[in-house]
Amino acid sequence: PPQSVPGRARRAAEPSPAAGSPLSSQPSPAEGADTKSYLWARYHEMKKLVYDLLPPGVCNLLNPAAIYANNEISLRDVEIYGFDYDYTLAQYSNLLHSMIFNTARDILIEQYKYPEGLKKYDYLPGFAIRGLHYDVQKSLLMKIDAFHYVQLGTAYRGLKPVPDEEVIELYGGTQHIPLYQMSDFYGKGPSIKQFMDIFSLPEMTLLSSVIDYFINHGIEFDQVHLYKDISDAIKDVHVKGMMYKWIEKDMEKYILHGDETYAVLNRLVNLNKKLFLITNSPFSFVDKGMKHMVGKNWRDLFDMVIVQADKPTFFTDRRKPFRKLDDKGSLQWDKINKLEKGKIYKQDLMLRHGWRTGAIVPELEPEIRIINTEQYMHSLTWQQALTGLLERMQMYQDAESKQVLLEWMQERQEIR
Repeated sequence: PPQSVPGRARRAAEPSPAAGSPLSSQPSPAEGADTKSYLWARYHEMKKLVYDLLPPGVCNLLNPAAIYANNEISLRDVEIYGFDYDYTLAQYSNLLHSMIFNTARDILIEQYKYPEGLKKYDYLPGFAIRGLHYDVQKSLLMKIDAFHYVQLGTAYRGLKPVPDEEVIELYGGTQHIPLYQMSDFYGKGPSIKQFMDIFSLPEMTLLSSVIDYFINHGIEFDQVHLYKDISDAIKDVHVKGMMYKWIEKDMEKYILHGDETYAVLNRLVNLNKKLFLITNSPFSFVDKGMKHMVGKNWRDLFDMVIVQADKPTFFTDRRKPFRKLDDKGSLQWDKINKLEKGKIYKQDLMLRHGWRTGAIVPELEPEIRIINTEQYMHSLTWQQALTGLLERMQMYQDAESKQVLLEWMQERQEIR
């Protein structure tokens, strides 16, 4: 017999069709059979069809390392390629997240006089993902979808999940968050912030760890001050150059896939593409990293290098002039009237016309591997089949039928 879809326990109360008999011979309610038996017969028939349709071993064959496009474009037709440095040309190991977390935690303790007990908290690699929102006033870290609805089951206060009922109550009986409260690509609200870059992972984990400590020890705190303190501590790690020193000291430990970076850049240059590099990082840091990955002549690959760009205001602020740097990273005083190949510049550029954005999203790789599994294929196909069954059978509204339909809806929710 076909196996059950993972995540669903068998129910002893389910009637089973007679072995070997085609389900088409099952009587319909119109012919006098009870509706409950009729519904379960249709259920078992559909499940058998699903497993006949998907024989053992069937799975997707998506490439976890492929390029995926929301809006298709031929890369052959792109003449100019621009690259960020951190987490684009330079891919960092998870050890960097631990260092950022630990250093910011110690800044809170030593400079902001937070409790020494926070030292027992370490970075949790699997706790947070990019794109989460944080409600500063309610101390809630959660996932909000594109329609501004809180995804139930994703809300955390500290390191503990918050029940769905409490989340709905906190937002006035709804899951919807008004746009004016949110801070993302479309809104700049003051109370709900979105964490979008990879450097946000240690910040979210530290925020949750501190809240967890305060709650467990009965310490009252001001939510806004707490958020600001942690944000400032994380910012200090970057602004004061601590992260740069760690990476420069042990590039083998922190930088990954350097050979692949060189292969991509070299291929584009050989295809006569124009390349530029634009980063918020200082030149000395970028120079050492690129020499490690690509070689001492790395600048020959780029038509332009822009450092300390102060993104994202870089793209909209016309007031900041370009400054040229010499080979040692020292600023020059001569006026910049045009941009020249092979030179290094700092700040100010307007890149508006016809640009397409690509992102390196390493989190997609494990997700695609899950999509490629046999279990996922069976679960997805059965979920779609069960949805169709619910739509066709919802006409039966007697008490027993409603109970069967409710069980099906619960099963569908479990599969999701």
